[in-house]
Amino acid sequence: MKPFGAKPLTMEERIFNYRLSRARRCVENAFGILANRFRCLLSAMAQVPSTVETIVLACLCIHNLLRDQASAEQNGMMDREDDQHNIIPGAWREGGVLDDMQQRLAGNYTTKIAKRQRLYLKHYYNGTAGAVPWQQRMA
Repeated sequence: MKPFGAKPLTMEERIFNYRLSRARRCVENAFGILANRFRCLLSAMAQVPSTVETIVLACLCIHNLLRDQASAEQNGMMDREDDQHNIIPGAWREGGVLDDMQQRLAGNYTTKIAKRQRLYLKHYYNGTAGAVPWQQRMA
């Protein structure tokens, strides 16, 4: 999903972009740590989707078993924020580089469904159900 573009953004759009950025960082941390340990995840797999799903689930299970044995070591693997909310890169970023799968998609365009989902999430993040106390100050 893409953030809202370069036009002067409303506060709601800025909040959405910030929340999307945080979510993306969480996903990048999780997958980056996993791919740093299981190098087969660093590029596209030539298997059918069901086989890829099985491989990823196996990697997750093994990762969780290994994590239980070395939890203190894992803390340095993740990106984190300092007191001023600056991002401190995790050690997983020093490993291999993930292929940019977006480049593999023909056209790479925003669909109507994705735009509707983005608007839904914008309203959710700015509504009573999805708002968090610190988002105004961070956006």
